[in-house]
Amino acid sequence: MSTSQSDVLIIGGGVAGLTLALTLAERFHVVLVRPAQDDQGASRWAQGGIAAVLSPDDNLEAHVQDTLIAGDGLCDERAVRFTVENGPAAIHWLIDNGVPFTPDTAPDARYAYHLTREGGHNARRIIHADDATGKAVVETLNRQASAHPHITQRDDVSVIDLLSDDNGACCGAHAINAIGNAHTLLASHTILATGGASGLYQHTTTPTPNSGEGMMMAASLGATLMNLEFQQFHPTCLYDPEGPAFLISEAVRGEGGKLLNEVGERFMPAVDARAELAPRDIVARAIDAEIQQSSRGHVWLDIRHLGAEAIHHHFPTIFAHCVSRGMDITRDPIPVVPAAHYSCGGVATDLCGRTNVTGLYAIGEVACTGLHGANRMASNSLLECLVFARSCAATLLATPPNATTHALASSNVTRLRADASFDRVALAELRATMRATMSQHVAIVRRIEGLEVASHQLATLETQLLALDPESLHPESRRFWHSLRLARLTVLAAQQRHESRGLHYSPDWSHHAKTPRPSRLTLRDIQQ
Repeated sequence: MSTSQSDVLIIGGGVAGLTLALTLAERFHVVLVRPAQDDQGASRWAQGGIAAVLSPDDNLEAHVQDTLIAGDGLCDERAVRFTVENGPAAIHWLIDNGVPFTPDTAPDARYAYHLTREGGHNARRIIHADDATGKAVVETLNRQASAHPHITQRDDVSVIDLLSDDNGACCGAHAINAIGNAHTLLASHTILATGGASGLYQHTTTPTPNSGEGMMMAASLGATLMNLEFQQFHPTCLYDPEGPAFLISEAVRGEGGKLLNEVGERFMPAVDARAELAPRDIVARAIDAEIQQSSRGHVWLDIRHLGAEAIHHHFPTIFAHCVSRGMDITRDPIPVVPAAHYSCGGVATDLCGRTNVTGLYAIGEVACTGLHGANRMASNSLLECLVFARSCAATLLATPPNATTHALASSNVTRLRADASFDRVALAELRATMRATMSQHVAIVRRIEGLEVASHQLATLETQLLALDPESLHPESRRFWHSLRLARLTVLAAQQRHESRGLHYSPDWSHHAKTPRPSRLTLRDIQQ
C-alpha cells in the first residue's frame, strides 16, 4: 500500500473539479483524481450550455426569478442570487481560458457569442459551444490542468472511501488501482466533485453515470444529505433500446423543436402555456403520460421545420450521432423518452462548498447548495459547477498558510482487498434489481404503495449483498454498498415528503405543502 500527501485532494475531474484545481494551483499542491477514460464524467456529455446573464437585453433579477419558479418554492433564494450574480464573471473566466464558445455572427448581434433559450428561461441566456459545450469546457480546462506543475492528475486509481482522523475530520481518501493495490491519499482539504446519482436508475442520459457513491462516502463520515428525493428526469433522451444512452439537448426545444404524440399531434400546449419550454418536471411528466397511453414506448421530437441548414449549424453533434444510429433528423422526427439525468439533492453545503464535516467540501452535482430546489432549471448545472468551484477556491486561498496540516488517518479504517472472494455475476444481478426497483417505484411518478415496496426490496438487497461479501471488502461490492444505501435514503426522503412538488410527484399527495422544507437525512436514518 502506498501513501501520499498533498495540500488539496479533489475527487472528480469534470468542470467543477478542473475549475477548482486550476484556481488553487498557484498556491497549493493539488492532487486531482479523475477517470482514465475521459468520457466517463457527466460534464463532458453536457450539450446545451451554461446559463448566465450576458446579453444587454437580459438582467440578473430575471434569471433569479426564472430559477425560483423552476425550483417550485424550495430554492434557497440566497444561493440562487449568489449563483446568478457570480455567473457572468465565471463565464468570462472560461472565455479568458480559451473555451471556444459559438460566436454570434449576426450583423445586429447584441452579444459576441450566440445565446440560446431553454425551458424555464424567459430570455436567451445560454452560452454554448455548438451542441457539445461540456466537451469543449472539459477539454480546454484539462489541457491546462495537465500542463500545470502544481497539479498531479491521478487516473490510475479510483476512490472507494473517505478517510477521517481520530477527531472525525476528513483527511483524505482510500483508493485502489486497476490491479487491486491500495493507495492512501492524505490531504489537508478534501473536495468531492464526483457527480450525481442517475446511475441508481435503469435509463439515464449518460453511458457511465455515477450512482451517488460520493454522496454516501461523505455520509459515512457524518455529512448531512439534502433533497435526495428530487431526481431530475430529462424529458428527451434518444429512444433506442439497442444502443447506448444519448441526450437530446434542451436547446433543441429552445430553438423550436415540437413534441408530438404517436399520431403526430402536439400535446404540450394543452399541458402548460409555455408548451415545450415549460420546466423539465412538467415536460417529463407530460411525456410519461403520453407514453402510458401509447403503444410505441416513446414520443417524437420534431425539428424538421427548422431546415437542414439550421439543424447542421446548431446541432452538429446530435445530427451526427443520430445518423450513426440510422436516423436522419432533417427528414424524420426524433424518438425520445425521459431518462434519469440530474440529482438536485446531495451533500448539504454552504456557499463555499463546506460540509458539516471538518476538512470536507463538495461542489457540483454531488452537492446540494439550495440553488435548484425541487427542480433544476436547464443549464444552471454547469453554472453551479463554475460558481461554487470558484467560491470554494476563494475560501481555501484565504486559509492562513500555517493552517494547512497533514493529519493522519484513523487506524480503524477498513482496508479493501481486490482478491476478496465473491460472486461477480450475483453482484451484477443485485445492481440490476436495484435499478429496476428505483425505475419502477421512485421515478417520475411515485405512489405510497410503490415506495413501500421499494423500501422492502432495497433492504432485502442489502441483506443479500452482505451474504455475498459480509464486510464489503472487495472494491466493487463496496461501491455497490454505497449506491444501495443511497437508494434506501432516497426512498426514505420520498416517503417523508407528503406533497407533490417539482420532481417529486405523487397522485397520493397531490397538494403543495403550505410551508415546504428541504429534507435532511444522515446515514443514521437507515441504521436505526
